[in-house]
Amino acid sequence: MGKIGYDLAQVKAIAFDVDGVLSPSTIPLGADGVPCRMVNIKDGYALQHAVKHGLKIAIISGAKTEPVEIRFRALGVQDIFMGSKVKLPVFEQWLAKYDLSPAEVIFVGDDVPDIPVMEKAGLSVAPADACSEVKQIAGYVSPHDGGHGVAREVIEQVMKAHGTWMDDVHAFGW
Repeated sequence: MGKIGYDLAQVKAIAFDVDGVLSPSTIPLGADGVPCRMVNIKDGYALQHAVKHGLKIAIISGAKTEPVEIRFRALGVQDIFMGSKVKLPVFEQWLAKYDLSPAEVIFVGDDVPDIPVMEKAGLSVAPADACSEVKQIAGYVSPHDGGHGVAREVIEQVMKAHGTWMDDVHAFGW
């Protein structure tokens, strides 16, 4: 790890898009026409571990899907913004809520609606399969596709920079 060219020790918060970041870009449709998201268990472990260590985590998604919200609340994520068709105002309100400067925040996004937030965040991260416009502006492009460990990679690197990754007995449980 340690591949991200950014001072990760200053990072206090990470915000994630869902579709194409925390779930794969290809989403199966249920018989009722409702999209069914898949999640990555290792991403989930890293998310709950980060929350327990005080890293602020936000979910900012244009989709409005109750199972997604249930999943991330179960991991301890408090700041979940579903149905955010325009994400920048939501992101700015979240920064203000915790008195965060953009330099202290990472945003992970994969598609055109994420670009304004990616331009505002101190570090923007894109999955390997993000659209070309997003990869062009990203400060770091993960080798992982969306839904396949991007969150785990970013969180693990941030927590290692803080000295909190696997730092006590609580790291070995959920």
